[in-house]
Amino acid sequence: MPMDFDWTMALGSFLVAIIVGLTGMGGGALMTPMLVTFFNVSPLAAVSSDLVAAAVMKPVGSAVHYRQGTIDMRLVGWLCVGSVPAAFSGVLLARALGHGGSVEELISKAMGVALMIAAAGLVLRGHLARRARLARAAASGGEPGEDGEAAPRVKIRPLPTVLVGLVGGLVVGITSVGSGSLIIVALLALYPALKPGQLVGTDLLQAVPLVFAAAIGHLLFGDFRMEVTAALLVGSIPGVYLGSKISSRAPGGLIRPFLVVVLVASSLKMFGLSAVPMAWTLAVLAPVTAAVALYLRHVDRNSGPSLERVPVSSDELVR
Repeated sequence: MPMDFDWTMALGSFLVAIIVGLTGMGGGALMTPMLVTFFNVSPLAAVSSDLVAAAVMKPVGSAVHYRQGTIDMRLVGWLCVGSVPAAFSGVLLARALGHGGSVEELISKAMGVALMIAAAGLVLRGHLARRARLARAAASGGEPGEDGEAAPRVKIRPLPTVLVGLVGGLVVGITSVGSGSLIIVALLALYPALKPGQLVGTDLLQAVPLVFAAAIGHLLFGDFRMEVTAALLVGSIPGVYLGSKISSRAPGGLIRPFLVVVLVASSLKMFGLSAVPMAWTLAVLAPVTAAVALYLRHVDRNSGPSLERVPVSSDELVR
């Protein structure tokens, strides 16, 4: 290793990688800002080095989910049809646009709004889904399941899925953000029946060829720095493995609060919130989210027979 190897940067990448493995999102939305804000890495070098590191990190997390069977390979294939060529094209577009400040700012604000709405929707959908499971359990006289049922086989919508991959790949190529945050939000909207573990595993695997394409582009045209990538890899490989092991086995009710926190964190970064206010916001948000999740779980468990009146016929609630 080089003499100037930064162990603090490696520790930061380890913590971020746990979030990536746990939720399938947040790598570009958190790793790149960390490099720029805390380690004074230039934005272009941060994007280039992060994408090259992610090209190594993503397969580690996706391999764990592949062994656990929490990946929908059909979705992966359709997403890659759009995302792989778009990711490489995004690098060329970024080079043609120069800094592209106004364009990147517009994309960032739009993503911030989408991520915040997705966080709120995820909380509501999780609550309604649990009430539906309790209603079914009350009707059958059994105990409610958490997420132990067999993974649903969703009906693929090819054209919207390819378009999601295309837009996500383009954004990743330009900013390194989107392989998790943007695409996972779109998957939530297109395929609400996917279990949280499936969502994370599918997103991690589809990101492998996507990130590879973007990384090759940045190696050729970006500002790749080996010492930054080495520190990221030392921390991120064990971090993403640990996070993926947890998410592939953990019940959806445990993963969902983490998804909400990371969605909000990514949204705040898209709105340009600086490091210190973001740290304080997340320090408050994380325990509040956990407390709300526990409270809703308690209310659901003590709602009793009244839950029998909850409608469970729609696809959104049957999940």
